This record gives sequence, C-alpha cells and structure tokens, in this order.
Amino acid sequence: MNLGMGEILVLLVLALLLFGAKRLPEIGRSAGSAIREFKKGLESGEPEEKEKEGRDNKREG
Repeated sequence: MNLGMGEILVLLVLALLLFGAKRLPEIGRSAGSAIREFKKGLESGEPEEKEKEGRDNKREG
C-alpha cells in the first residue's frame, strides 16, 4: 500500500478536521509512544518465543 503525496495530504486534512489543531500533537505523541511500547513488547517476547520453540523441538525429537 503506497501512499502518494496527494493521499497523505488528504489524510492530514481529514485528521485536522476531525481532531482539531490543538489535539493533533497530543494524538501524535500518544501514537508514537504506543508504537514504541509495542515494539519493546515484540523485542522482549522474541527470546521467550525462541526458547519455547527450542523446548518444543527437544520434546518432539
């Protein structure tokens, strides 16, 4: 899904109309922190998942 400059501009105008100019920075910060927390969760879950897969493979073999 590639967005061109026109589509991005339309989305920004819609966000401005829906949320207002004062709330957009707050929403952006919230979205950014949510994405960071999600990525941290994925990174911290990866070693546990690999360890679990290793235990499952040992049981099967």
